Amino acid sequence: MCVHMGVCMCMCAHGCVHVCLCTWVCACMCAHGCVHMDARCSPGVTRGCPVPRALLVAPPGPLGWVRPQPQPALPPATWGHPEGRQPPGPEPPLSLCLPAAPVPRRKVVRVKVVKKKVLKKKPKAPAKDPAAPQEPQCPPLGLESLRVLDSQLRASSDKRYGLGAHRGRLNIQSGLYDGDFFDGGWCAGQEDKEQWLEIDARRLTNFTGVITQGLNSIWTYDWVTSYKVQFSNDTHTWQPCRNGTEEAVFPGNKDPETPVLNMLPSPVVARYIRINPQTWFENGTICLRAEVLGCPLPDPNNIYYWPSDPVPTDKLDFRHHNYKEMRKLMKRVNDECPNITRVYSIGKSYLGLKMYVMEISDNPGQHEVGEPEFRYVAGMHGNEVLGRELLLNLMEYLCREFRRGNPRVVRLVTDTRIHLLPSMNPDGYETAYKLGSELSGWAMGRWTYEGIDLNHNFADLNTALWDAEDNDLVPHEFPNHYIPIPEYYTFANATVAPETRAVIDWMQRYPFVLSANLHGGELVVTYPFDMTRTYWKAQELTPTADDGVFRWLATVYATSNLAMASEERRLCHYDDFMRSGNIINGANWHTVPGSERGAGGAAGGHGGSSSPLTPPPPHAGMNDFSYLHTNCFEITVELSCDKFPHASELPAEWENNRESLLLYMEQVRDPVAPPALRAGGRTRPWGPQMPPEALHPPSP
Repeated sequence: MCVHMGVCMCMCAHGCVHVCLCTWVCACMCAHGCVHMDARCSPGVTRGCPVPRALLVAPPGPLGWVRPQPQPALPPATWGHPEGRQPPGPEPPLSLCLPAAPVPRRKVVRVKVVKKKVLKKKPKAPAKDPAAPQEPQCPPLGLESLRVLDSQLRASSDKRYGLGAHRGRLNIQSGLYDGDFFDGGWCAGQEDKEQWLEIDARRLTNFTGVITQGLNSIWTYDWVTSYKVQFSNDTHTWQPCRNGTEEAVFPGNKDPETPVLNMLPSPVVARYIRINPQTWFENGTICLRAEVLGCPLPDPNNIYYWPSDPVPTDKLDFRHHNYKEMRKLMKRVNDECPNITRVYSIGKSYLGLKMYVMEISDNPGQHEVGEPEFRYVAGMHGNEVLGRELLLNLMEYLCREFRRGNPRVVRLVTDTRIHLLPSMNPDGYETAYKLGSELSGWAMGRWTYEGIDLNHNFADLNTALWDAEDNDLVPHEFPNHYIPIPEYYTFANATVAPETRAVIDWMQRYPFVLSANLHGGELVVTYPFDMTRTYWKAQELTPTADDGVFRWLATVYATSNLAMASEERRLCHYDDFMRSGNIINGANWHTVPGSERGAGGAAGGHGGSSSPLTPPPPHAGMNDFSYLHTNCFEITVELSCDKFPHASELPAEWENNRESLLLYMEQVRDPVAPPALRAGGRTRPWGPQMPPEALHPPSP
């Protein structure tokens, strides 16, 4: 029904309400094509068209559409006015018309919307590597890595200074003699349950766990079998660690060397922590070595920034890489810098893991006459992992800095052919990696899967040379360089690891000039000879003919290493290398023969045959073999007191060694370096020209 509100609004039979376009009359057409007229309305004008009453259709009734009854006609002058009065102005024209074009009806389609429940599937968690170690959430405080100072350790009592609280560090090693001034752990002066070892974290720390070992000694067996833990903020009031309502008693060790981790029932925030032994080995006494896990917390009472290790500016992948992750990183570096890198394999381990090498050069895969060949080798002992991570970081660094145009790196890559072997013992590394940084101990993973120490597995060329010198056979009957490998060493039944054979083949294929073998467990650089000339001596100064060159090389690395050069650092274990500038002749530290030397060794050294009745053939270290067999200068770098540092310590270790790694490589081209190193692998002042076939090795 229309209502006069300035416009016409009406409802059709379909129940729709429509607004007409006209403003003067009540005739309108809906979307369905119907024309509607109120009973009170007179025929009016729609867009100038009068509509007769007979053509209009009344609004729908209750039974549908009905024709309206005729109404008495009104005078024309009153049309369009609701009360029949004549409006002012001219009358509208009268004519009969219909709409020019019928308006099509809109088809109303009612759509029933059905809401469906969409079940979102949870994304599958990535498959975890079964070999990945389960690292605790909080890192170690640093007893093993010496970040915790001696002044932060205190004990209830001790047997003597050499067994004081400052020696109660995880994996610390003792001297060779009983009663050394520096011994292998903390031992209480009394045997009762009131003894304790205290660690001061120097700030509020969220303690989460404790790791213990027994005493390191070749003379006695001592370890703690159970202990309690206590906490304090002022060293006067101590609260025990509780498991519910009872005081927690943690299981200790069953042997002196295997680390045992105990996580606290719930983390405890405090500054001081005490380890309180309750029981110990019945035939020993209270002795232990320890490490504590905890996350440092901000101190609300200290407005000054707490000092920490310098954050490296190099954005590198600072974490531990197992075999699969190492391959991915090397491939990624090769993809980023395909013009200067090449990845190749020199062989396989006993378990079939490939020994990958990254070559970095302006012409990878090609030997250029006059361009020296350099190599870094890491991971000879699988549990000494820092060298592995440093070489992986070095690959990333050289690639990115070369792309940025760093002139130092560009010169190094252009003038030197660099080879990086990050893992010489991949089987041993995987063994240590499964246990993690704090639980692999001092020796787990050191050897290959066959139980061979690769540093004692190379052919003994020293004995043959020294025997020939004693008999005045050098140099007219026996060479003093490029000494051939003895025949016994080439037998199929010789005790030679496949990893060792692969490295020897690698040495023979490339004319390396300079090399370094990266180890861990100390802070010192050693140089040949590593084997004592007097076979029955454990330590003896045994220099080479190029002792000055080797001392130069060792000094270059040691003086540029931040950790070694620090005057505030303490001894790692019991040897004080700072008095000699952190370098030492290898044989004067400890000899590196793999078996007894003597009559059998001398015979083997001259190439004699081996039989089951003769003693096993003598073996030597890689440095001496590299020097005598290939004329390559090679040193050993002990990188850190901690063989397997926690991942949180890797950035600081990179800062300690970055300059040393670069500076040592530059010695092959440094004009200040000894002339023997600037010969490019072709001539030596003390040796003949390298064989021509060695200058153009086949591509692996």
